[in-house]
Amino acid sequence: MSLKDKNIKSEYRSLIDNVVQEFYIPLLQEAVSYKRAVGFFSSSALVEISKGIADMASSGGKIEIIASPYLSDEDISAIKSGYEKRDHIIETALLRQLSDDHADYYSMERLNLLANLIADGVMDIRIAYTDRQGVLGMYHEKMGIIADADGNHVAFSGSMNESRIAMSINYETIDVFCDWKSDEAERVKLKENAFYAMWNNVEPSLQVMEFPRISEALIEKYRRKKPNYDIDGEQFQKRIKSYNNLVMEDTGYYGTCPMGARIPADVSLHDYQKEAISVWVGENYHGIFDMATGTGKTYTGLGAVSKLSEDLDNELAVVIVAPYQHLVEQWVEDICRFNMKPIIAFSSSPQKDWKKRLSKAILDQRIRRDKKFFCLVCTNATFTNAYVQDQISRIRTPVLLVVDEAHNFGARTYARLLDDRFTYRLALSATLERHRDEEGTALLYSFFGKKCIEYSLERAIDEDKLTPYKYYPVLVYLSDIELESYEQLSYEMAKCMIKGKDGKYKLNKHGEILALKRSKVVAGAVQKLDALRQTIQDYKNDNNILVYCGATHIVDESEDDSDDESELRQIEAVTGILGNELGMSVAKFTSEESIETRALIKEHFQNGNLQAIVAIKCLDEGVNIPGIRTAFILASTTNPKEYIQRRGRVLRKAKNKPFAEIYDFVTLPRTLDSVSGLTIEQANRDKTLVRNELARIKEFGRLAMNSMEANELIWKIEEVYHLEDENNDTKEVMGYE
Repeated sequence: MSLKDKNIKSEYRSLIDNVVQEFYIPLLQEAVSYKRAVGFFSSSALVEISKGIADMASSGGKIEIIASPYLSDEDISAIKSGYEKRDHIIETALLRQLSDDHADYYSMERLNLLANLIADGVMDIRIAYTDRQGVLGMYHEKMGIIADADGNHVAFSGSMNESRIAMSINYETIDVFCDWKSDEAERVKLKENAFYAMWNNVEPSLQVMEFPRISEALIEKYRRKKPNYDIDGEQFQKRIKSYNNLVMEDTGYYGTCPMGARIPADVSLHDYQKEAISVWVGENYHGIFDMATGTGKTYTGLGAVSKLSEDLDNELAVVIVAPYQHLVEQWVEDICRFNMKPIIAFSSSPQKDWKKRLSKAILDQRIRRDKKFFCLVCTNATFTNAYVQDQISRIRTPVLLVVDEAHNFGARTYARLLDDRFTYRLALSATLERHRDEEGTALLYSFFGKKCIEYSLERAIDEDKLTPYKYYPVLVYLSDIELESYEQLSYEMAKCMIKGKDGKYKLNKHGEILALKRSKVVAGAVQKLDALRQTIQDYKNDNNILVYCGATHIVDESEDDSDDESELRQIEAVTGILGNELGMSVAKFTSEESIETRALIKEHFQNGNLQAIVAIKCLDEGVNIPGIRTAFILASTTNPKEYIQRRGRVLRKAKNKPFAEIYDFVTLPRTLDSVSGLTIEQANRDKTLVRNELARIKEFGRLAMNSMEANELIWKIEEVYHLEDENNDTKEVMGYE
């Protein structure tokens, strides 16, 4: 193919078009030459410039880049005072823009690619600035020329900056011209001539120079291995083919299935799964599957769906609800294995017409005998949508509601929707009991029914369904500033206690906000970063590592007036430690990454191309990453539901994983040897945090292969704080974390 064969628009707007995937990648795949004049030179700009060039570079194409230095007022003043210092000042300014902040997988792969291309002479960078009678200025023109082997040229220009923000957030435009179109050929030629003049430093009032030290610095800083020429395909073009085939295939049934749900021939349920389904059937298809994470909860649930479908001769509507989009994605693959073509409902569903599919499936149930079965899978948020609720009310066949991570449905937002429309009910959860919400927990039992199985983590380890583990609590302490903040918030919380109808004390709304702030102080304890640096040293050459962060910030205590702008997200700090300080290959795994990106990160993690994942929330949200062998958990929590789930997800079985290791960063108010000097009042203020952390150490430690290590620490802490014989007072003001 050539550039002529591509569908090229005359204009691309960044908030309407995907400029990378619709313009750069398809055109550069056909190119033998890419000439690009951009705005400011920086490593971030280089990352963006790299998008699309890999195929061309691997085929011997040539890349020429012109960029401008970002000169500060101080730089310009220095140049004015001594013109002979000009080159040195410009070079220093350029070097400042080679950032250490790029620690994520794709950025490092792209910078490594560029460094290799520069070293191999495939890519060349020259620096431009204006010089009018000794007065320096910035070169701002943004344009490019792409040429193919047949001599076809595409020129483009406009406001598009080569930065992630410009490409994805700001509203920017590029205009495109093709020289095989007679009315555009002259514009292309003008752009070519202009670039030639700049590149060869013959453009009036413009200085274009080579800076060999910059190329050397790029190679030295970013070249680590052979270039990955498939990086564009990995990041932008590959999709989960099996998933796309399943959800996008136009079967003509709009999500219905002529047979109904069935257990696939290659799936053999364990005895405990069959027993759970049998009890559920005996409870008139009502009940709860309380199963430890990693023990086959999803398959047990789908086995129950299949049993009911058979018993009702497939005259059934199934509604499956999961908390988050990526959990719905995981469910879809399994649902399809069980002979169902689901309607996939959430805001960015690949089935853009899911509303049409849902209404048609409900109509088909009424008028067609061969379409009495359909399955809807959606997120919690979509389930509450007025349209979805209205459609569910229109269903005339029996409806089975299956709720994953069902503890969430104890909240009022969801609980109000649990009613008699759902003839059959199934709740799935490793931890159904809601933390400090007895009313919400009681509501769940009232609606779904009794537990049909209770398959504990201890039993799962004993029966080799989960991996054994070693547990290492890592003690860190609050800094003086953090301790002062913690105690002040505790004092304010004490004034927010109210007596409930049941006679028990609880926090009012303002108190709950203060409790959240206090928990963030503990989660973001700055000592965790130094402790991580030290602890992870022995693992810096290993793979299959997870570092689990809190959704919190680290405050720079060197600043007198710290505010949100001076705070660094804990995940950014941790990614920098692993990627920049230790030179590990690392990727962030958060809600900011797309479904495709998450899938690729998991793939690289599983095959060993990626050493570590730095994550927020993924262990609480049901993400399946079975390859994790070593977990460093910085995210402090006193909610048993959360820390039990986190542990369970680390213990999923995987090849070459005889056991897992968990490093739990335990936060105490102060060093243990300083406790003896406290007053009784001061020690009592400490005890809330101490008890909360002890509860987690005890839970993690009791099933660990090296449980004695945790026990020794527990005994030491209890002895120092005189907790051995204490009974926790449920009315205690500071017991809320």
